[in-house]
Order: sequence, then structure tokens, then C-alpha cells
Amino acid sequence: MATLLLALAVGSTGLYAGFLLIFQTGIMPALARLTDREFVTAMRRINECVPRAVFLAVFLGVVAFPAAAFLVPADGRTDAQKWLVLAGLVCAVLNHAVTIGGNVPLNTALAASERDAGDDPSAARAAFEGRWNGFHRVRTALIALAFGLLTAAAVL
Repeated sequence: MATLLLALAVGSTGLYAGFLLIFQTGIMPALARLTDREFVTAMRRINECVPRAVFLAVFLGVVAFPAAAFLVPADGRTDAQKWLVLAGLVCAVLNHAVTIGGNVPLNTALAASERDAGDDPSAARAAFEGRWNGFHRVRTALIALAFGLLTAAAVL
């Protein structure tokens, strides 16, 4: 059971790390080339589509599977493996803290700005893009580190 949980931890974390990396290296640079109105519209539509069942299952698994892998006793697991799993879990939790405390409120504010009378895409973008990208860089680094740590634990 412990081996399966660690495999699920590595898999879910790898999927999420890949998702965030694609945003970092492809989607956001492409959106940066758009006009303010195009950028704001595109981000609003992306933010409406992302938090669906498959994404949420992976998002929750990124914390749940490493936590379970750490808590379930595993015969033969070394202390180094246990510490690597714990470190991966801590990075995943910090990733979620940045997402929930930084990116999600910005997404919510961007959506709310669409409903405001006098929607100004330039102001909305200025309030959103730089801060969101900053939080995104941090959370991408954290989840990539979590993936590396969990992978190391699995292959030791």
C-alpha cells in the first residue's frame, strides 16, 4: 500500500508540475503578446475552465497522496526516503498556500472586474498580470521541487 501511495504521489505531483510548467513556459508568454482586452478575456475564460473535476482531483491528490505515503507505515523504507516524502509534502502544501492565498484571489478579482460597470481591461491587466505571474513562478518552483523530492524517495 505504501508503494502505491508513493507512486500516486509522484504521478499526481508530476501531472500538476507539468501543468504549471506549461503555463509558465508557454501559455503566459503567449498571452503576454495579446492586447489588454484579449489578455483579460483569455485569462477570465481560462480561469472559468480550469477548476473542474479532473483538475481538482489532481490538485487535491498533490497533497493527499504524499500525506498518505508519509503516514502509512512502509516496511523497508529508509529514514532518507521518509524525509524526502515529508519534504515533498511540505513543498506541495506551500504550493497550495501560494495558489490559494495568491493566485486564486487574483483570479477572483479579475472575474469581478468583468462585472463592474466601466470594465477597463488595461487596469484589470495591470492589477493582475505581474502579481499573478510572480505567485505562479513561486508555486511552479515549489511543485517541481516536490516532484523531484518524491521521485527521489521512490527510486532510492
